[in-house]
Amino acid sequence: MRTFKLQVQTTLDGFMGGPNGELDWATVPWSDDLTDYVSALDAPVDTIVLGRKLAEGFIPAWQSRPEGETQESIDQMNDTPKVVVSNSLTESPWPNATVAGGDLTEVITKLKSEPGGDIIAYGGSTLVTGLIALGLLDELHLFVNPAAIGAGLPVFPDAETYGRFRMVRARSFDCGIAALHLEPERG
Repeated sequence: MRTFKLQVQTTLDGFMGGPNGELDWATVPWSDDLTDYVSALDAPVDTIVLGRKLAEGFIPAWQSRPEGETQESIDQMNDTPKVVVSNSLTESPWPNATVAGGDLTEVITKLKSEPGGDIIAYGGSTLVTGLIALGLLDELHLFVNPAAIGAGLPVFPDAETYGRFRMVRARSFDCGIAALHLEPERG
């Protein structure tokens, strides 16, 4: 079975975006040590999972070959197949991306059972909270930025989906971001 990872930037108070999805709190540029860490995390990945709303900005942004990114990073993001989780799209408007709708547990279980390398989800908010609430992730990689915003899009769903995690590793980087590598405790 393939490993399914989540990689998401968060605030100190646990939000992945402001109330309207703002990311102005995110630390940029990243330091070289964080870039190296992310490269190692992404190396075994051969499938990216995105929510529809994130895909609408994420895929075109990488296709435009963003300034400040290495050609290797740009090629990796564009060349890695993507699965866009959506119940409103029936087909993908993007190259190298397929759409998967319906029951989230069934979609992810099927994807994890297929041959291949690791799978990584970058977001968005609805997808992330759903994956956490349903216990579908094998690893969580939270990149905690040194900012608190008080309100926004939470990483973790409501208290009814209480969960415990095991800290695998914590590391701070020169740019001020701390990476937390967690695994869900399975009962």
